[in-house]
Amino acid sequence: MVSPMALIEIEKLSLRLGQAQILHEISLSIKAGEYISIIGQNGAGKSSLIKCLAKIHTDWRGAIRLHGEALDCIPSRRAARYVSYVPQADARHLPFTVEEFVIMGRYPHLSPFSSVGGEDLKIIEEALRQTRMEPFRHRQMNTLSGGERQKVFIAAAIAQGADIILLDEPTTFLDYRHQSEILHLLGRQNRQRQATIVAVYHDLNSAVAWSDRVVALQAGHLVFADRPEALFRPRVLESIFEVEFDFVSRPGHALPLALANAENAV
Repeated sequence: MVSPMALIEIEKLSLRLGQAQILHEISLSIKAGEYISIIGQNGAGKSSLIKCLAKIHTDWRGAIRLHGEALDCIPSRRAARYVSYVPQADARHLPFTVEEFVIMGRYPHLSPFSSVGGEDLKIIEEALRQTRMEPFRHRQMNTLSGGERQKVFIAAAIAQGADIILLDEPTTFLDYRHQSEILHLLGRQNRQRQATIVAVYHDLNSAVAWSDRVVALQAGHLVFADRPEALFRPRVLESIFEVEFDFVSRPGHALPLALANAENAV
């Protein structure tokens, strides 16, 4: 349901790529300062939804509004002042140092003929500090581990200054230490800076631990959008992932751990 108070309004969003229908009339409202986690099976349309919000996919039908304004009518440079996008960590060749890459996050705020100024440098320094990447500032991106690279991507998003951060599987393929660092970093951006976080997760327990709401897609359809505790009701997870789950309580935690029972596919 679309709310007039929403920061992001998605209404009957559909996306076709080639012959495949990826998203089917998705409607969703996201308030300023919310932490939204998107879950679902592989191929459910999670990354495609994020890429529509990031203006990477543009050939969609329906409506996406940002601050009440149609996203497809907002010039890309101005949209980048509102929305930053952090892709999956990968092994792309990036011929930049850490500092050079983070500096590029300031591009929406610079004119074509201006250079990075004193205020920009302060923002860049703060982004490096928050992500604890200051000691790596002169390292080449290609020499970093996957977790280190992901923190640089997030540092660039912080330097960009956007109030909305979109992330496509920010912890996938990372070791446990870097997963924890990334999750805490995003949590601080959400709680302290009131940044709106919309992130795709494969790790269900990471998703519910930090989220205000969880959104679930199944075969391109929106099938769940509610608070994390509602996700752990009997049969809800099973219907989304088509496998039974066991729930393990944890002392000091309101929510249990959800563990897929691979022996009992639905």
